[in-house]
Amino acid sequence: MRRIFKIILIILAIILLMILARFFMLGNTSKSGNPPGLISGRLSECPEKPNCVSSEFVGDESHYISPLSYPSPKSEEIMDLMKTIIQEVGGKITSEEHSYISATFTSSIFGFVDDLECRNDKSKYTIHLRSASRVGYSDLGANRKRVELISSIFIKRVNMTNGGLNRAH
Repeated sequence: MRRIFKIILIILAIILLMILARFFMLGNTSKSGNPPGLISGRLSECPEKPNCVSSEFVGDESHYISPLSYPSPKSEEIMDLMKTIIQEVGGKITSEEHSYISATFTSSIFGFVDDLECRNDKSKYTIHLRSASRVGYSDLGANRKRVELISSIFIKRVNMTNGGLNRAH
């Protein structure tokens, strides 16, 4: 009986090591690649997986998150504010143009890389957001929580300086 218990423990340990190795491999795989970028001037749609949120596609209820609106046409200042907030919450800016920012976030344990993209729709004073995992299926809500945190900080900062920022509907 004791021998069977020992064999079961060894098998469980091997399975656990294989699972951990797979997570480390996925984390390493996620380090290569780039965010999808803009397609016809808009952020990419989310795939069917639950590890993505986006404000560009209202009809995609499972992935949808509200865009940010701001009260005045200070586009450059707004994008600088977005870069600052992204960096404050642990993001690394990987690309920036006048109305587009991409950044990466890396998980501390397995090194999974997630992409965050922001597109400033200057004509509507709106910032659209997309955050997605590069690999895997579920992110346990990490991308949604990250965007909610960034949005919350953004709203507070713009309200402090300009007064009157709202979430777009």
